[in-house]
Amino acid sequence: MNPSTWLPTLGLGTAALAGLYSDVSAASARATVDAAWSTGIRYFDTAPLYGSGLAEERLGKALSARPRHEFVVSTKVGRVLRPGRPSRHFVGARRFAPVFDYSRDGVRLSLAESLERLQLERVDIALLHDPDRHIEEARRSIDAVRELAPHVGVGTNDVETALAFVEAGEVDVVLLAGRYTLLDRSAERELLPVCAERGLPVVAAGVFNSGVLAGGATFDYESAPADILKRRDALEAACSRYAVPLAAAAIQFPLRHPAVGSILVGARSPGEIRTDARLLADAVPDELWSELDTLT
Repeated sequence: MNPSTWLPTLGLGTAALAGLYSDVSAASARATVDAAWSTGIRYFDTAPLYGSGLAEERLGKALSARPRHEFVVSTKVGRVLRPGRPSRHFVGARRFAPVFDYSRDGVRLSLAESLERLQLERVDIALLHDPDRHIEEARRSIDAVRELAPHVGVGTNDVETALAFVEAGEVDVVLLAGRYTLLDRSAERELLPVCAERGLPVVAAGVFNSGVLAGGATFDYESAPADILKRRDALEAACSRYAVPLAAAAIQFPLRHPAVGSILVGARSPGEIRTDARLLADAVPDELWSELDTLT
């Protein structure tokens, strides 16, 4: 069930296009966005943090010839880019350091610079990015963000942070990464029921938990610990008994909750995003969901 009429079900997250974990060429990034478009994807999420602006630049170039009314773009505020060392997670990033700044002037500057990189006059969603330690300052800046985007949300890995903004009625959408997956259901107890009750759409990102649910060995942006790998193996064994790829169950799992209106997947090649689109359409029997529920 999709609780919103304006948010596409499947979106492309662009962190990987900016060299998350490994370098991605400009040509490969462009081809990946083009492949996403050809599969019907019309929602694209980005942020200044990703490659210190590189993801926004690459996404902007790829979308520049597309009809603006046909796609949805979300970017994030709360960090401004200053000359310095980029995030260690991005290979080939531009030489700018992302610095937290949730002041009203800071969020205005952040979004203005994002729009320039994206080659857009507006974004559809502006998300308060990782405001976990800056909640009060972020709250004071929400009115300034609303002047610049039709929808304001919070984008975080932290359930309690998202819940704080939702319960205060301060956001229109929640982007939650890695907290409603086959390996981590921590959003299920409080956050998702509240969002469902209020009709507030949740974008579930990090559905593969940084890759461990899609054949990788990374969980929450770091090497997966042994207990996570053991749980992953149990999930994979259950899926294999029904001839269902674990990645198919992982990508479809968040959409089973009525609060989740969209999922975001990251990809660094045309093949990856085409595979993700196919996985979303794979049949997963109810019997498998029941078995997976006992393992998560």
